[in-house]
Amino acid sequence: MAEQHSRTALVTGGSRGIGAAIARRLGQDGVAVAVNYARGQAEAEAVVRDIAAAGGRAVAVEADLGTPGGAAALFDAAERALGPVDILVNNAGIMTLSPVAETTDAAFEAQLALNLGGVFRGMREAARRLRDGGRIISFSSSVVGFFQPGYGAYAATKAGVEALTHILAKELGARGITVNAVAPGPVETALFLHGKSEAQLDAITRMIPLGRLGQPEDIAGLVSFLAGPDSGWVNGQVLRANGGAI
Repeated sequence: MAEQHSRTALVTGGSRGIGAAIARRLGQDGVAVAVNYARGQAEAEAVVRDIAAAGGRAVAVEADLGTPGGAAALFDAAERALGPVDILVNNAGIMTLSPVAETTDAAFEAQLALNLGGVFRGMREAARRLRDGGRIISFSSSVVGFFQPGYGAYAATKAGVEALTHILAKELGARGITVNAVAPGPVETALFLHGKSEAQLDAITRMIPLGRLGQPEDIAGLVSFLAGPDSGWVNGQVLRANGGAI
C-alpha cells in the first residue's frame, strides 16, 4: 500500500452527513480526497475548504452514481485531479420508507439504482483501477439485521451490498486489496432524522444500550481504521456500528 501521505481516496456522497465526516477525517489522516456530490455542490466545496484549511488536499467531483456511467466518470475526474486512487468509500445512498405493499416502483427503482447499482459499479471500477494494496469500503446498514417494517426495499439493497462485499474480497485478495462494509445503526444525520417525530427518536434511542444516537464522526473513525494500515488483516467483513442495538 502507498505511504499514508501519498494515498488518494474517493468518497461518494461526500458533501454532507456521514460522507462529509469521512472526507474530513481522511483529510486529517493525510489522504488526498475526491469529494463526490450529485447535487450538493456548495456543500461539497465547503468540505474541500475545510480539508484544505487543515492542511490537506481535496477536490469536489460531480457525478451521479445512480446512472450507468457515473462511477467511471467519477474515477476519471478523480484520477485527473489527484492521481491513481487507493481507497474507495461507497457511501452515497438514499432511503425511502414504506411497507412493501405500499412501495411504488419509482421508489424501489431509485433506491436500487443508487444504493445497490451505484455501489456495484463503484466496486467494479475500483476492482479495475485501484492500486494494489488498496481499500474498498462500502456502506450497508444495521437495518439488514433489524428486519423492521417499512424498511423492505432499503434493507434489500443493503443486503446486496453485503453479498458483493464478501465476494469481491475473495476476488481481489491476491492484489492485497481489502473489501469491507460498514453497517451503521441510527446516526444523527438529515437522512435519518427526516420525517421522524421526537417520540420516535426517543424510542429509537432507548433501544441503544449506549443511550445515544450515533454521530457521523463515530462512523468516520471506523472508516479511517478500515482505510488505514492497521486494518490490513480485516477483509470481507461487515462491521456493525450501532451502539449495541443489534
